[in-house]
Amino acid sequence: MARKNRAGAPEVNAGSMADIAFLLLIFFLVTTTIQTDQGINRKLPPIEDVIDPPEIKEKNIFTVLINKNDQLLVDDRPMDLNDLRQAAIDFLDNGGDGTCAYCKGARDVTSSDNPDKAVISLQNDAETSYEAYISVQNELVAAYYFLRDRECMAKYGKTFRELEAMFDDPKTRDAQREKIEPLIKDIQALFPQKLSEAEPKRN
Repeated sequence: MARKNRAGAPEVNAGSMADIAFLLLIFFLVTTTIQTDQGINRKLPPIEDVIDPPEIKEKNIFTVLINKNDQLLVDDRPMDLNDLRQAAIDFLDNGGDGTCAYCKGARDVTSSDNPDKAVISLQNDAETSYEAYISVQNELVAAYYFLRDRECMAKYGKTFRELEAMFDDPKTRDAQREKIEPLIKDIQALFPQKLSEAEPKRN
């Protein structure tokens, strides 16, 4: 004997609803296109066309090493962190080959030729502390900013940091940014930041 609904209402046949849901599912599976990731269409140059990078003179490389005890070795000489910034400034601002008219360094022929050729190489030991590495990196970047601030103030009456702050300020209008951007690039070209960070040494 069939069970009757307690409330006396007729039962709803759910079989047809399941069929409709199944048909809708099949419809969406058939009609939906799945987007696949596509790589950038580039053709790599042939092996014979690969040109070796230009050789960098040793005097144009300012080598900074941090050992596992967080001690500095700069150009094979021990150095205190407090002296690193000035040493980097002297290297970048040297102008050894006489082509840098704005350099105010010693023009030592055994040091960097000009800021465009000067490279700072930073390398740490695998056991160097994170704090020491960041502190050294900050001092090296500060050397670039010191020289950029100096030249920017001489040319445009504002420091490089001030120009960057104005450019990044959301309140600065687009028209003003268009005027500031070439000034920033001009100063960056005078002292390009060539800071090479090598893989950590493992003992």
